[in-house]
Amino acid sequence: MSFHVLVPDNVHQSAIDRLRAQKGIRVSAPGKLERADLLSAVADVHALIIRSGVAADAELLDAANELRAIARAGVGVDNVDLAAATARGVVVMNTPGGNTISTAEYTLGLMLALARHIPQGHASLAAGRWDRKRFGGVELRGKTLGIIGLGRIGQAIALRAQAFEMSVVAHDPYLPPEIAQGLAVPLLGLEEVYAQADFLSLHALISHETRGMINAGSIARMKDDVRIINAARGALINEADLADALQSGRVAGAALDVYAQEPPPPDNPLLGLPNVIHTPHLAASTADAQVTVAVEAAQLILDFLLDGKVANTCN
Repeated sequence: MSFHVLVPDNVHQSAIDRLRAQKGIRVSAPGKLERADLLSAVADVHALIIRSGVAADAELLDAANELRAIARAGVGVDNVDLAAATARGVVVMNTPGGNTISTAEYTLGLMLALARHIPQGHASLAAGRWDRKRFGGVELRGKTLGIIGLGRIGQAIALRAQAFEMSVVAHDPYLPPEIAQGLAVPLLGLEEVYAQADFLSLHALISHETRGMINAGSIARMKDDVRIINAARGALINEADLADALQSGRVAGAALDVYAQEPPPPDNPLLGLPNVIHTPHLAASTADAQVTVAVEAAQLILDFLLDGKVANTCN
């Protein structure tokens, strides 16, 4: 039997090559498709490999009559309607380890840039100014990093922050305590993390409980001059509330790689604030990570279609 695999997004060529090298697999890899073209293309597809830019919602699932599996080349599956996939018997899998190090390193980079005003200093000098006094910063050593979500990425960040002689505390209601103990990271209640953190890094999944969790109420319970880093999901933050706190000085700064709407619209209240560092969803964008997640996603699909094996299931 021949299986049709569609890759309607830009994934590394090594994944396409791995699929095409396997007998019984027909691959369509047109790159990123417009929505109407995508809905037409999925009609006879047995498997999809997607990234964050493809919405595998109920409409798409209804159009994919033969679909059996979706592999997400990356971690987050908030762009997949898991309930609809489950109802239709479609297995959803992800590649949770592939971009762990890239995202962890990027988060530390954002933290350092935020502490020392590195982007602002660069922009000032590039504009012909010499503002040494204006951009005084703070050290990471001796500060407390609060991590919300101590999964693979959170754990990698904790180890690297400890190398900077930071104290690390975390909140994760789903993590086995022995894992946190092995990292020498106390697992605390959310309110305790808010109260202790000088830097707060977000690594939670989007859920009813976490959506908009950084808001006026939670910010009021944080330390004065807290600095917030988000390289996870933009919807974790109420952007209007964070903008107000940054403008008032209640929050000293924020470094944001993700946004509730991407790209952020021109009226996003965080754009243009001098104490915010913005990047366009780059945390996992290393050559190393893109190869790894693409190849892992391809192998998940091959194992499922050819051998019936399932791994890293999300539904």
